[in-house]
Amino acid sequence: MAFQILLNVFLAFIWMFLSNDYSSLAFCKGYFFGFIIIFALRRFFDHRFYFLNIIAVIRLIGIFLIELIKSNISVLKVILSPKLELRPGIFALETELKKDWEITILSNLITLTPGTLVLEVSEDNKTLYIHAMDIDDVEQAKLDIKNTFEKAIKEVSR
Repeated sequence: MAFQILLNVFLAFIWMFLSNDYSSLAFCKGYFFGFIIIFALRRFFDHRFYFLNIIAVIRLIGIFLIELIKSNISVLKVILSPKLELRPGIFALETELKKDWEITILSNLITLTPGTLVLEVSEDNKTLYIHAMDIDDVEQAKLDIKNTFEKAIKEVSR
């Protein structure tokens, strides 16, 4: 992916130099034409077209923001309720992610959403131990994490 982005920037600079126009508009034109060239030659690269990864990263950020808003609302409901009816719990989440950076991103995304915290990652990097402030159904919480964060991280990395 990084090679394709660098190649696209290189083609944009080549466009600027060949057109003898050193403005940002010329760079944008060159980047656009480089984008089209790389898209046309995408079957010759080892990895998938880099724009798909950029879209996947934007989707991951969007999923995180939506989950952040939802969890903030649920924590606010708990704080503002006159009676505390919390059901805190710790559960183990088996993950399919293999690379260290994928597990780190998943752990950080879970920890950054209010009401949840990753306590520990197992030695084999397959299990995350998560504390939830208020949890109704453990299996549903596992499915929510797998269907949102884990799925989006897989989409970015593969």
